[in-house]
Amino acid sequence: MGTDLQALYRLMLRSRRFEEAVTKLWEAGKISGEMHLGVGEEGVVAGVVAHLRDGDAMALDHRGTPPLVMRGVDLALLLKEFLGRSDGLCKGMGGHMHLFSAQHLAASSGIVGSSGPLATGFAMAAQYLHPGNISVAFFGDGASNQGMLLESFNLASAWQLPLIFVCKDNTWAIATQSPKVTGGDITDRARSFGLEAAEVDGSDVEAVYAAAGHLIERARDGDGPSFLLAHCPRLEGHYLGDPLRRANMMELAGPLMTAFVAQPGASVAERAYSLGTLLSLVGKTTVEKNWRRHDPLDKARRKLQSQKSGLDALEKEIEAEIRLALETAMMEA
Repeated sequence: MGTDLQALYRLMLRSRRFEEAVTKLWEAGKISGEMHLGVGEEGVVAGVVAHLRDGDAMALDHRGTPPLVMRGVDLALLLKEFLGRSDGLCKGMGGHMHLFSAQHLAASSGIVGSSGPLATGFAMAAQYLHPGNISVAFFGDGASNQGMLLESFNLASAWQLPLIFVCKDNTWAIATQSPKVTGGDITDRARSFGLEAAEVDGSDVEAVYAAAGHLIERARDGDGPSFLLAHCPRLEGHYLGDPLRRANMMELAGPLMTAFVAQPGASVAERAYSLGTLLSLVGKTTVEKNWRRHDPLDKARRKLQSQKSGLDALEKEIEAEIRLALETAMMEA
């Protein structure tokens, strides 16, 4: 199974440029509410989606934009949905987290872990009605402790469903460091349910493509469900404007010490514990601000540098496509 790196880069770049356009709209106040981006996850998503074909289904989490963009959902319809327009993908009622495209057999939800049961339903339908088709569930490591996801592992294994569970592991569950609240190894946990399991560097799209290809083919052949753990960076925080990403230790030092000695309040031990926890969170996000070297797009582009003329044309083509989608979406309905 050969890898077309330029085709994978195209998928990732369309998603990145689209979400950059969404960011500008959000910053301009044209999109209300929180906005959760998939920046940094593109390598995981592209490596899986590149294997999908008509009739395959996707169950998505609250970062559903990259899979939908890569699967071919109309960009203008997505933008109109984010803008709350009645002519959007879901008539302006889904926002960016609760999206559905019947044409692409794709649905997303903001409920953590819910992609598991949804993908299980998709896979059961494929098994009975369309043998050879498969279902994919995308979720983050924070969802790995949700009961409904573990129940989905169990049913998928018991019924030998054509389903691939894809965990995008960035080590964060919103503002909690997930390893501190997760017992054992997630991959071992999946294996304990009888799932075939693999672990991969999610910032290397070729590695994801190879690992996902094996798991998807075995599912198509009727060999049952599997689990893919893909490590990836969280480049933009939990959501746009995430205060943890903006935190500055020098600016926080004064207020933190004032709060630490203020009276009345909790005991010194409790305050010390809370202060240590907060400093640990800020310290981790400070380190992650330098994670750009793990950007899946940068990694892929460096490998493609020998084809630079082709890359320039590709990038201009995608930029033009995004501009057209923006112009279309911003037109009056």
